Amino acid sequence: MSAEALEAAVTLPGENFSRVALTPAAQELLLQLREQHGPLMFHQSGGCCDGSSPMCYPAGDFITSEADVLLGTFEVAPGEQLDFWMSLEQFEYWKHTHLTVDVVPGRGSGFSVEAPEGKRFLIRSRLMGS
Repeated sequence: MSAEALEAAVTLPGENFSRVALTPAAQELLLQLREQHGPLMFHQSGGCCDGSSPMCYPAGDFITSEADVLLGTFEVAPGEQLDFWMSLEQFEYWKHTHLTVDVVPGRGSGFSVEAPEGKRFLIRSRLMGS
């Protein structure tokens, strides 16, 4: 992977810009986790258990519905996509924000697959256009 943040493919209708990116550290950890768990996905809910941390699950383990928004899709391996979902309720708060998934040392709470690695994903955000 490159040393630059990887921007997600555009997924929201009518938009021609990325809403979410992965830092090189997040890309590297995702590749490691993919070896252990297979294809992966992110979901950002803002709920009581995960707060502002994105949860990373084996693809399909978290069931999405019309109450979720697909913010972006990353190609993590040739022909393999990693989707980044957010609850519609959370999206209403963050719709003007660009999100970057990063990694820091420590163990987050919740059911995200990186927890046993002694690392946790977190969101770095900025207002769109800044």
